[in-house]
Amino acid sequence: MWYHKPVINEELLQSLPNLKIVASSGVGIDHLDLKLLSSYGVKVSNTPFAVSTDTADFGMALMLASSRRLVEGYQMAVSPDTEYFPADWLGSEVSGATLGILGMGTIGYKVAERAKAFEMKILYHNRNRRNKEEESAVGATYCKKIDDLLQQSDFVLLSVTLTPQTHKLIGKRELELMKPTATLINISRGLVVDQDALVEALQNKVIKAAALDVTYPEPLPRDHPLLKLKNVMITPHIGSATTKTRRLMMENMTESIQAGLAGLPIPNEVL
Repeated sequence: MWYHKPVINEELLQSLPNLKIVASSGVGIDHLDLKLLSSYGVKVSNTPFAVSTDTADFGMALMLASSRRLVEGYQMAVSPDTEYFPADWLGSEVSGATLGILGMGTIGYKVAERAKAFEMKILYHNRNRRNKEEESAVGATYCKKIDDLLQQSDFVLLSVTLTPQTHKLIGKRELELMKPTATLINISRGLVVDQDALVEALQNKVIKAAALDVTYPEPLPRDHPLLKLKNVMITPHIGSATTKTRRLMMENMTESIQAGLAGLPIPNEVL
């Protein structure tokens, strides 16, 4: 499966009685009905480790580009209407700021490793707390309650898996808990955020900005209000989009398929 295609439903499964494995690219498995697949005896694999480094890099890129208003700056620099660069055109600092990471899995932890180099104060919330050695290595502080993380962070980065529990994890209440100077960064799935609430929060300056590599749907309708806001930066779900990583994803999928057909243990099997 690439970009969630083909759609795996009961009709397809019934038409493929010899199907042994579905190898899905990327980390997310929210597009798959695991119970349905299991009922047909079909195994599932994904490629979580192949994408983690580039996606973490991209999370930092979004943070830096948004905080320093890179897109706006580029537009100003190349605009035929620009006659001078205003001295009061300012961005926000990343170095020394507080980063709150929701979802400290492989990607979230790699973001923390990168943020440490920027001397950021790192807070995180996760279903399972990391051990003290891992926390110490990146200087991360665990927040048992999401609310505490939201209230303290200058940047809130979402790196959670989309599940029923994380569906619209960030809504009106959570956005209102964030600082009015804070930026929301989403490198997980669009449905983790209530987009209507986000539009309202950005329009009313409840939060300062958002940087989104994921939305729902993808792409957004061309008249969607998020596309009209200057304090939003949107990219086309390209967190893992490098030549090396895409090749590695394909290699991982091929290895899983070969193992599944041979009856061997499947690398990166989703259990």
